[in-house]
Amino acid sequence: MTRETIEAQARPAELLLVEDNRGDVILTTEAFRSAKIANNLSVAADGEQALAMLRREAAYADQARPDLILLDLNLPRMDGREVLTALKADPDLRRIPVIVMTSSKSDIDVLSAYDLRASGYVIKPVDFGRLQEIVASLESFWFSVVVLSGACAIEPADTA
Repeated sequence: MTRETIEAQARPAELLLVEDNRGDVILTTEAFRSAKIANNLSVAADGEQALAMLRREAAYADQARPDLILLDLNLPRMDGREVLTALKADPDLRRIPVIVMTSSKSDIDVLSAYDLRASGYVIKPVDFGRLQEIVASLESFWFSVVVLSGACAIEPADTA
């Protein structure tokens, strides 16, 4: 597999939004719908569903592996911190970048997210225009600049 950005691969970006607030899901979906790069946005309403989707369990057996996860911290059943801990402990999932996208401005939450190996921390904006700017920034960096781990194949060592 080539080591190229998603944009260079000319394929849709696979995203997983882990968010329980229906209004935020609608706004985020709309912001990504208007994005420059084609994308497939899947939504999990809580942490347990997110992990089931990521692990391709039962009904999610055909779920695409996300290139990027947008994770709220305050979720029912299993909160974002627990999801982040589980993701980073799983060798099959730990390399997927996780952007915490939450309303919390708490220094403790920011530091905790980075301690748990979040790739970034974004405070949810209060207006749609700002959300579109954030989505454009995420898209520009993660899909047009960064070579994500899914684009790298582990090649066997040369034994000759």
